[in-house]
Amino acid sequence: MTNDHQHFIPFPSKTETELRVIKMGEEVILLDFWSSPFGMRVRIALAEKGIDYEEREENLNNKSSLLLKMNPIHKQIPVLIHKGRPICESMIIVQYIDEVWQNKVSLMPSDPYDKAIARFWADYIDKKIYSIGKLVWVSEGEVQEAAKKELVECFKLLEKELGDKHFFGGQNLNIVDVALIPFYTWFYALETCGNFSIVEECPHLVGWAKRCMDKQTVSNSLPDQYKIYTHLLELRNQHLAHLKG
Repeated sequence: MTNDHQHFIPFPSKTETELRVIKMGEEVILLDFWSSPFGMRVRIALAEKGIDYEEREENLNNKSSLLLKMNPIHKQIPVLIHKGRPICESMIIVQYIDEVWQNKVSLMPSDPYDKAIARFWADYIDKKIYSIGKLVWVSEGEVQEAAKKELVECFKLLEKELGDKHFFGGQNLNIVDVALIPFYTWFYALETCGNFSIVEECPHLVGWAKRCMDKQTVSNSLPDQYKIYTHLLELRNQHLAHLKG
């Protein structure tokens, strides 16, 4: 490792063990949290590429010194550490993985126009699904109803973009699939909290999700929907209790 890299990662003495691991050079480390859909994206991309890595579970209420050093701007997971250098933000990490490890099928189309379209839809998912979906499982009343309506509209738009393709990437996953499929783990929570049926509203999208889950690279990277529901229900109850004082 060069001196420049060492200066870029000024570890305090209490992270000596972490520093020894990172100095291994080719080591790939993922700072993550089990229920994060953004972390799930990175896990899927790494699995698709067949990359061995060490996953480190973060306590988001007591963030590690390593996370704070690797992502000093946002202090958020996921962070991929490769050759001792951090890459932050899930879709940036996914594209980095695709560009660095080119030995497997690409997650990006080769055609520049198709690549731009894939990036557009991945960005659309980033800007819409998390924030709107969260309102469905965390809120009540008119706010929840409005969010539910908007979420279904987003899902229908994505169904239209999917068309009759197996995946958004055709016969293989691309970055749009990787961006969206983690939110399949929310489906049971969305339906239960929002009192609606996603399969009735968007059957083709649910069919796509099940095809994704048939791939071990996806199913092994995502937690169980019911485990996620229990976790989100705790967060919902905390949020509603806080609102009611």
